[in-house]
Amino acid sequence: MIRPYRSADLDAIYDVCLKTSDAGKDATHLHDDPKLPGHVFAAPYTVLEPELCFVADDDQGVGGYIVGALHTRTFDARAEQEWWPALRDRYPEPDHARGPVWTQDEWKRFFLYYPITGEPDVVADYPSHVHIDLLPRLQGQGLGRRLMDTFLDALRARGSRGVHLGVSPENEHAIGFYRHYGFKTHVANEAQVVFVMSL
Repeated sequence: MIRPYRSADLDAIYDVCLKTSDAGKDATHLHDDPKLPGHVFAAPYTVLEPELCFVADDDQGVGGYIVGALHTRTFDARAEQEWWPALRDRYPEPDHARGPVWTQDEWKRFFLYYPITGEPDVVADYPSHVHIDLLPRLQGQGLGRRLMDTFLDALRARGSRGVHLGVSPENEHAIGFYRHYGFKTHVANEAQVVFVMSL
């Protein structure tokens, strides 16, 4: 079932994020702090733009979500004021001298201080952005497409003219999904593949 996000879903959002953040695979073994992926990639949206958050659930509970922002620049500015400061108080910035050998926890702590933002040339034409994750038990049932349909309909209803997203080049399953759905590759490099879609 696809439904709007509720505040009671937050722990499940963190869990799904952790279990999909290794290029779509379970990253539990990579993190000493299991909350860090969710702090960076999912939870900010549930706080700042909950009206654009939707979940997929079954009899085992929430097993997937889609979250995002209508206006990336506005979201980034709000997150800088309302989301990142409290986390920076809790987590120290990683030692930059150790950058080449950072753990996954250290990388996520880095993103707390230097958040991932959309490139200006992308955001100019595709101002909204999206993140979607599904656990394996809910994959292959059309739920990813239904989550995306629901999210994009919500963007259109709010007047968005385009949406973008970034994905690890190692996440071949997700890349295939975005291409099949109709997203176009804007740029691809060793760090990420950026997809875009006009609305």
